[in-house]
Amino acid sequence: MITIKRETIFQYVADKYQAEPQYLWQKYPTYAVLRHPSNNKWFALMMTVPAENLGLSGDKQVEVMDIKLDPENIELLQNQKGFLPAYHMNKSHWLSIEIDQVDDEQTYKLLDNSFDLTSD
Repeated sequence: MITIKRETIFQYVADKYQAEPQYLWQKYPTYAVLRHPSNNKWFALMMTVPAENLGLSGDKQVEVMDIKLDPENIELLQNQKGFLPAYHMNKSHWLSIEIDQVDDEQTYKLLDNSFDLTSD
């Protein structure tokens, strides 16, 4: 599942950070890693995941993006609509965003924060 929101995020990252999505897993063709061009560290992971794997009801597929945040910010956000404990990442340092549930401005702000936290 490739959505307009996903493509908009990829365009934002390309324009601001000169980073392109990398599709690393043949088994998961919709999973895309976003890495720093300078140090190859991940700053985001875009995935399409069954809702039940995220603790959500229904049999739909959900598009999420994992980003790195300070633990304090994760604690503040994870109980808000559109935010979930990180899928397949350290839940103390990463958070999943349901990209169709969070507005662009907040998504980009959090993505920028993740980029900064992983830049060293």
